[in-house]
Amino acid sequence: MDKTSVLGDAIKYLKHLQERVKTLEEQTTKQTMESAVLVKRSLVTAEDESSTDGEGGSYDEHPLPEIEARVCNNHILLRVHCEKHKGVLVDLLSKVEELNLAILHTNVATFGSLALDITIIADMETEFNLTAKEVVKRLRAGLRR
Repeated sequence: MDKTSVLGDAIKYLKHLQERVKTLEEQTTKQTMESAVLVKRSLVTAEDESSTDGEGGSYDEHPLPEIEARVCNNHILLRVHCEKHKGVLVDLLSKVEELNLAILHTNVATFGSLALDITIIADMETEFNLTAKEVVKRLRAGLRR
């Protein structure tokens, strides 16, 4: 092998590597954009329920829990702000698992002396077939009992 053929092969290999880097960067950019597009946010408010008086103001004595769900690919992020009482975390986690969600991470913080702020990250199991809004409604119904 002479120097010319070695340099020629090296140049070809470098061009191949540059093309590969470009392809991988495009795939990474595309995946990031897809994640941003696939994120769905659903916040169901108390107004969705039919428990208002004629003037649209009065709800139950106990405020509904605030529940937010965001979906990205096969993951779901749940944020729950609810009243602090015995068993609420256990009830919530069991309700999440009943919805065919596999819990990966849970974070619980007290908010004042009477409220909890709960964040849950979960994987959607193969049997999972709900929208984010349906998840919010079912969790709220489970927490109200």
